[in-house]
Order: sequence, then C-alpha cells, then structure tokens
Amino acid sequence: MEQYYCDFGNWLRSQFPYKVQKISVNAGFTCPNRDGRIGHGGCIYCNNQTFNPAYCDNGKSVTQQLEDGKRFFSGKYPEMKYLAYFQAYTNTYGTNDHIKKLYEEALAVEDVVGLVIGTRPDCINDDLLDYFEELNRRTFLIVEYGVETCNDSTLRLINRGHDFACARQAIEKTARRGIRTGAHIILGLPGEDAEESLRQAPIISSLPLTTLKIHQLQIIRGTRLAKMYADHPFHLYTVEEYIRLIAAYIRLLRPDLILERFVSQSPADLLIAPRWGLKNYEFTHRLHNYLKGMRTTHEYGQCIKEDRTQTE
Repeated sequence: MEQYYCDFGNWLRSQFPYKVQKISVNAGFTCPNRDGRIGHGGCIYCNNQTFNPAYCDNGKSVTQQLEDGKRFFSGKYPEMKYLAYFQAYTNTYGTNDHIKKLYEEALAVEDVVGLVIGTRPDCINDDLLDYFEELNRRTFLIVEYGVETCNDSTLRLINRGHDFACARQAIEKTARRGIRTGAHIILGLPGEDAEESLRQAPIISSLPLTTLKIHQLQIIRGTRLAKMYADHPFHLYTVEEYIRLIAAYIRLLRPDLILERFVSQSPADLLIAPRWGLKNYEFTHRLHNYLKGMRTTHEYGQCIKEDRTQTE
C-alpha cells in the first residue's frame, strides 16, 4: 500500500523483532484539574470510561490488569509481546516514589517490553525526567502529553488548567533527554474551525515530537461538553469534512512525524455525536482512498474552502 505519511504501526514493527500490542492500565491516578489543585471537574470533554477496556480496572493491581490484558490478546497471537500503556487520567500526578514503583511493577510482568505513559505537561518534573532518561536506556519508552490545542483561549474554555507554552516546554525538556515524545491533539474543539486547525498544524510540527495522535471532537455522555452541546449545539464534522481536514492537516506536518491515529472510538452507549459508525481501520481506509485520488496541492486548500462555505 502506498504510504502518505509515517504510520505508527509500520514504525513500531521496525522497533521490535516481534509483534507488540499495547495493554491499557488504569493505575488509579486523577488529574489536577479534577481534584481541586488547579480546578474541578476535569476537561469538559473527558469521560475516561470511553477508553478503558473491560480488563482495565483500577480495583486491580497493575500486574493483574496486565495479565488480564495478555489473556485477552494472547489467543490470536500467542507469541505477542506487550507495552504497558498507562492511559487513564494523569500518570505522573502523584509522589515520584509511588509513580516509579508502578512503572517498575509493569516492567516486571513477563513479556512486557516497554511503557507508554500518558500525562499532562504541567505534571512533569526534573526528577521524573531523570528517571525516564534512565528508563529509556533499558527499555522502550514513549511519554505522551495531552496538548489538545495550541490556542490558549480554547485551553481555558475546555478547563485544561495550563497554556500552550507549558506544553511546548514539557515536550522540549522530554525530547532533549532523548526520550520518544508524543502528543495528543483534538480537532473541532468549540470555537476552532478548519482554518484554525490548519493554522496550528505547523506549530505542532515544529515541536520535537516522535509521535502524534489526532482525535476528532466527540460529545460524550456525562460531560460538561454534552450539556454545552445540548444547550447550544455547534458544528461537528461529518466524516467527509473530517477526511478533507485531515488530508490538508497532514500536508502541513513534517514527513518524519509518526502519526498514530486520526480518530477515536467511544462506546456507542456513551457517544452522543458525531455517530459516524466507522472503526479506526475503516476511517483510515477511506482517508487513504481520498489521498490517493488527490492530484494537486490546490485540492487540499480547496477542500477547506468548501468546508468553510458549508458550515457558515
């Protein structure tokens, strides 16, 4: 298949001589914009139930969750190895000794060959970075930061509790240690149209990132964003609009940036909108077909002009 960008799956296969699968771990953390340290309620779009698989239960130890995850995946690929993915909430928010103990517990599980740590840019410190630098020398490691947007006004609206300068600093400090560094962004946040997203793409590209995850905005039950949407509905991308936006967005990224995903999937019983009914691989297939059919840079710009016309 023709490659239009650096694909995470292919890149990960180049890092290991065997198949590798992430196993999500809920280690019982919270977030500083939830517990009152810098705010309450968390990010307005967030419901962690949307990305916690059934085997991921913070009532169980890290080891138990990983063993349950291994059983879940091992039937299909008995020789599989695993990355422990500390995904839920903020996985560097706590005492450093406690955090390090959890990571070491994960690495002690048989067939776990590395860690992926998801966190916030305002929850990192030099002691942890020293530890990550040492960890990176003895195992596979990715540290992922929730950036979400480069727009400080939007960051305030969604109750992140930090600005973009904080995200830039955390990413630069982490990458400077030689650690693979990732970021998450969301396209379609309230007040951000396609033009604003494309304005931000070169800024994201300028960061010393190894990987990037792109998410479409989703309205999830039980969130403050769901109430905002019910009270004052705003535009959400159709799948066709989003494909055109992604096609234009990735053209503005440096070619060596590894793109891990373009969409998120939430459980149907929690998802209010948009209800595209597509799995990740189905979306990617449609995106590839769209990219294959494009012939000129003009088409990338034209598709965004069309989106703006349709949504005004």
